[in-house]
Amino acid sequence: MIAIPIHDTILLPDVTFFFKKETFEEWEVESLSAGDEIVFAFLKDEPDYENTPIPTKEEDLMDLIYPVGVRARMEAIDNEGNLKIRTRNRVDILSITSSEEGIVEAEVAERPDVQDVTPEERIERFEQLKKDYLNFVKLYQWGLWARGFILQWKNIYELVCTMAPYFSITWDEKVAILMEDRVSERYRLIEQAAYEFIEMAKVHNEAEDRQQKENENIYRENALKKQIEILQNELDEMHPENISDVRQFQKKIEESGMNETARKEADKVLNRMKQEGQNGHEYGMLYDYLDFVTTLNWKKPEAAEIDLGHAEEVLNADHYGLKKVKERILQQLAVMALKKQQAGSILLFVGAPGTGKTSIGQSIAKALGREYVRISLGGIRDEAEIRGHRRTYIGAMPGRIMEGMKRSGASNPVMVLDEVDKLAKDYGGDPASALLEVLDPEQNFSFTDHYMNVPYDLSNVFFVCTANQIDTIPEPLLNRMEIIEFPGYSELEKESIAKKHLIPRAYETMGIKKSQLRISDPAIRKVIAEYTMESGVRGLKKRVEGICRHAAVRLVKGEKKLSVTPANLKEYIDGRGIHRDKVEKKAVPGIVTGLAWTAAGGEILYIETKKVGGSGQVIITGQLGDVMKESVSIALSLVKERFPKETEELSKYDLHIHVPEGAVPKDGPSAGITLTTALSSLFTGKKVAPTIAMTGEVSLRGGVMPIGGLPEKLMAAVRAGVKTVFIPKENVEDLEDVAEEVKKELEIKPVSAVSEVLKAVGITE
Repeated sequence: MIAIPIHDTILLPDVTFFFKKETFEEWEVESLSAGDEIVFAFLKDEPDYENTPIPTKEEDLMDLIYPVGVRARMEAIDNEGNLKIRTRNRVDILSITSSEEGIVEAEVAERPDVQDVTPEERIERFEQLKKDYLNFVKLYQWGLWARGFILQWKNIYELVCTMAPYFSITWDEKVAILMEDRVSERYRLIEQAAYEFIEMAKVHNEAEDRQQKENENIYRENALKKQIEILQNELDEMHPENISDVRQFQKKIEESGMNETARKEADKVLNRMKQEGQNGHEYGMLYDYLDFVTTLNWKKPEAAEIDLGHAEEVLNADHYGLKKVKERILQQLAVMALKKQQAGSILLFVGAPGTGKTSIGQSIAKALGREYVRISLGGIRDEAEIRGHRRTYIGAMPGRIMEGMKRSGASNPVMVLDEVDKLAKDYGGDPASALLEVLDPEQNFSFTDHYMNVPYDLSNVFFVCTANQIDTIPEPLLNRMEIIEFPGYSELEKESIAKKHLIPRAYETMGIKKSQLRISDPAIRKVIAEYTMESGVRGLKKRVEGICRHAAVRLVKGEKKLSVTPANLKEYIDGRGIHRDKVEKKAVPGIVTGLAWTAAGGEILYIETKKVGGSGQVIITGQLGDVMKESVSIALSLVKERFPKETEELSKYDLHIHVPEGAVPKDGPSAGITLTTALSSLFTGKKVAPTIAMTGEVSLRGGVMPIGGLPEKLMAAVRAGVKTVFIPKENVEDLEDVAEEVKKELEIKPVSAVSEVLKAVGITE
């Protein structure tokens, strides 16, 4: 069927049109004759026939037109070639093609109307609208001419097709009338456009009758708003630099994609801003609020494809080791890839400083192609830091969570909540409790910041939390997270990290080329062994950067090529080497080597006991915490039970227990077995070899219970020269996290009872 593409001319069914011959000349339609059927296809944009050729591909033409057209019949063609056409019904345009000669043809299918208006109602509504137009034209001098024209209308479609060029509606709105299937809705759109035309004309002529019907007032208000908006848009285009704050925020609110609640609140604040004026005392506060909420990204992100292979490459390139950590992250990404949405547990990375907890969050963001934002929670005491301040307070600000969302500019960033173990609470509330809603997938889809006072969807955010220890994290908050331990690095791993990551980055930071400075492997090993004492690599990074700074000075002074070796390392490094505890060479009764875990990693710990003249007092020194003091009491009870003869005269002397270093606070249950062994050695007079170390909590029944931080403790044992280590039997599974080079250096003996340890060290038989 021949198709006639037209633009900005609305055609509806059951209407007769007259077209001049020139109207179709550009389409070269010469084969039409009376009785032929054609279809009108409506172009989305106005065509430029002189500069733009007609596309010939079907898909290109379909992109240019609306999918609904109007079938029509050629009624007659006069001698001059002018056309009389009668429209019939609406059709769906299934395909459309154009020949090289410019003739356009279309394949169509009938598009039925939804007849939800009775014939009587149609006539009644048309007659009412026709009557209103007749009354309207009486107000003007040309009303008599217009009256005869209006009386010729036979239906409401003839009305709209005749008056459409005068209506203040866009081309898209005109086509929307045609595309509407429901007759009732189509009538409503026509009436709205028709009455808006009437009311806009009345606005210019000072309408005499102010007692308009309620719906007429609505139409008039809509007409005024549209007219003002059109004029204001034109002014804004002419002078964009003079656009007011109100107009800017109005546009931002419309484009933001806010949810309904947020949109209402923003509109409410915008209206207050209009009334306040720039000189109002609340103008600045209202401005800041609107600036914040319109800067946030409210739009729900599309589910992006997750490439697990790429993610694995990124994690391996950015971090050395951490095999189990990477496996757990990849598992979470795999679940997200299957569900096509944010899923899985909130990850809590726990480990010593410098082990890569925070930086791995950046790698996750890089692997997912998302924005990265880090929020430090250390030292936060006020709940408002998380939830924000209410706007009634002077200086109110949003909470750190929403501030981070604004900073990221995305609705699905990777957000690292750093140092959740260092949250505190005081009269300002409990910030840890405020985090419960943030980290709970069942609640955070409607997180409400007090400053915003409207819900915001955090369910698409990939949350990662970090902590050095979990003891200080409240149980309800801890239950919402999955704990992933970050073990300390062995010296071999630190060497690899230094060569692959730290040294290249230090070169880049200092502007040093590889050809200018070489740091030998033995020098790196010496820095690790003698100048750092940590589980992570933060201190090693500082030492490497210090070497590069010293080298930079020499290079600037004229030296061409430098090499750092163990022999000349002191010339390049700041400060002295770090003192490391080494096992004593001589065994002494009452002194046993223990293993401890600190925030900086593992250390050896000597338990020293001595009997002195006195009255049976127990003296404890070394800044021991309450838990460790309880371990002393348990150990003493166990020793009294096992060695009644040796301890029967305990009331005649004082028992002094000391744990160096005295200036360092110590606490925790894992020294229980060491305390028990030291006291047993003291009372029996039997020595325990200094190269034997142990760790484990003891019960009053004599059992050895599991402890934490085993990888770091075993690394400390190797550094100190320990050869044999006793560990709780329940910690055997943790040996999987211990580096192979560490396990090769030690004889590790799992035990489940105090009696096993005492027998193994030679105190009992």
